[in-house]
Amino acid sequence: MPLTNAPLLESRSVTLRGPEPRDIEPMIAFLLDQDRAAGFGAAAHRGDAWRWFALNVGHWHIHGYGYFTIQDRDTGRPAGITGIWNPEGWPEPELGWVVFDGFEGRGIAHEAALRARRYAYEDLGMRTLTSNIVPGNTRSIALAERLGCWFEREYDNISMGRDYLYRHPGPEGHGPDDDGSVEAYA
Repeated sequence: MPLTNAPLLESRSVTLRGPEPRDIEPMIAFLLDQDRAAGFGAAAHRGDAWRWFALNVGHWHIHGYGYFTIQDRDTGRPAGITGIWNPEGWPEPELGWVVFDGFEGRGIAHEAALRARRYAYEDLGMRTLTSNIVPGNTRSIALAERLGCWFEREYDNISMGRDYLYRHPGPEGHGPDDDGSVEAYA
């Protein structure tokens, strides 16, 4: 099986790129923050956080897709992650997002998730996506709804326990592109 390198995707204020060694520390810091990472799967200790980072690199090589690092174009700093996640036991491919401390409230997660969704539909040929959200994560629910998602069902996530599954509009749907224009995903 050949190794997969993540493509470089541009949008108005962020770049989506594959995980790199310089992203390890920001990701570990996020995962060790029990409050911030609670809806994502906080790590109990540094070793678990490091292994999660390595898992994402492996996910790219197994599936040909995974979580991109969201890089802030103004500073060049990692601002979070977004992408398509589908490890063993997941109900189906999920579009996920996380914004690191200091990057909230700027629309980065929305812009990055829109760009990642467009990549999934146009480049990977996916026909549907979900976002799996821990009950009570009101910020992620609000973002999912802003992305045009709707609540489909509750289920038992093998890693997170009780989870809400939100369905994204398919590639034939219309939605705001990451630059504010309206684009069909077909």
